[in-house]
Amino acid sequence: MKNYKIILAILISLFMVVGCSKPAPKTDEQSNVQSEKATDAKDTASNETSSDWNEILEKAKGKTVNFYGWGGDDKRNEWIDSYLIPIMKDKYDVTVNRVGMDIDEINNLLLAEKNSDKDGNVDVVWINGENFANAKKNDFLFGPFTQNLPNFNDYIDGEGPDVKFDFGEPVEGMEAPYGKAQFVFLYDSAKIQNPPKNHEELLQLAKENPGKITYAALPDFTGSVFVRNIISDIQGYEDFMNKDLTKEQLEGMLEPSMKYLKELSGYLWNNGESYPPDNPTLENMFADGEVLLAMSYNPNTASMLIAQGKFPDTVKTFVFDKGNIGNTHFLAIGKKSPNKEAAMVMINEILSPEAQISKADPNVLGDLPVVDYDKLTDEQKKSYDAIPSGESTLPQKELAEKRIPEMPAQLVPLIEEIWEEKVLH
Repeated sequence: MKNYKIILAILISLFMVVGCSKPAPKTDEQSNVQSEKATDAKDTASNETSSDWNEILEKAKGKTVNFYGWGGDDKRNEWIDSYLIPIMKDKYDVTVNRVGMDIDEINNLLLAEKNSDKDGNVDVVWINGENFANAKKNDFLFGPFTQNLPNFNDYIDGEGPDVKFDFGEPVEGMEAPYGKAQFVFLYDSAKIQNPPKNHEELLQLAKENPGKITYAALPDFTGSVFVRNIISDIQGYEDFMNKDLTKEQLEGMLEPSMKYLKELSGYLWNNGESYPPDNPTLENMFADGEVLLAMSYNPNTASMLIAQGKFPDTVKTFVFDKGNIGNTHFLAIGKKSPNKEAAMVMINEILSPEAQISKADPNVLGDLPVVDYDKLTDEQKKSYDAIPSGESTLPQKELAEKRIPEMPAQLVPLIEEIWEEKVLH
């Protein structure tokens, strides 16, 4: 008993010493390290999601996905509102909120969200090209995430160049394909019997019809791709796939193409002194008979606008013999999204063969599918093969054979600057 009391007294004394002692003050270096670790831990936690699809589905229930993207495409807006929003609510109990916004505003919002301590508003963003390259570089996006999506793994050719790269930028699972596009020319077969097959014949057509051809002023998306398509037709695209080319290097390399575009400008609408501000304006000019050619990044545009009564049924589509530029547009997830699981569920649904086939219908949207045909079931192939194609839309096989790649996103604004300096002024 005496020994027990002695041991108890010793333990109480030790407890009092430990309990009353104060920890040594932290040095500034220790405080900074711990602060950085806390920040890193917070960032890591905000980016961690389960890779188990059933768990992702469960966490998505009851959430709202803010779907950001350019709001000027009425047909796309209608598809989202009438197809995507109802199916997401019925199948997954996920609410989709479509937010129409210009990509520059979205990029500014992503930057503000990245620098904020709070959750962001951007869950899913429609993006591609230089905007994706910049967002990826500046750490605006969550990912990689495509490896978690069943429909990506089952139906998408992840090693295909138009999925693996976005305007030359490695995707690395940071965005999922949404749809495909390919640049095409439109003409009225009642006015032109043999559309130009290359840049030389285009110049000849302009000379024979002064003031009746033009294109949208850069940096309009379609006007810009027209210029890059001319470059590819004159000089090929292979030498322009290095994203590290400087403006000075490009300026020297592009001399033949800029010389051609300058010559062409003298025969364009308004003598090339000004250009339509955007492609919708060019389409209206074409519909009014003011110009002989229109252009689009959607091969189904002619058929769609004929169906709407905007163009006569004599309007057709053509591409150059050497090919026309094609690309893929994508969906990404904001780094600070508080609804990453619901965002992945929405993107996975968009990648389903049913959704891709739905929006490929020219009467619906005319967005080219991203699914790999060889990965579809026999029943899905029947649905794919049944996608209506207007007489004014080129066959998928011809488009695929005449599809050439986009130049790196980093070069696009440089080419636009050089065009403005050498051609516009």
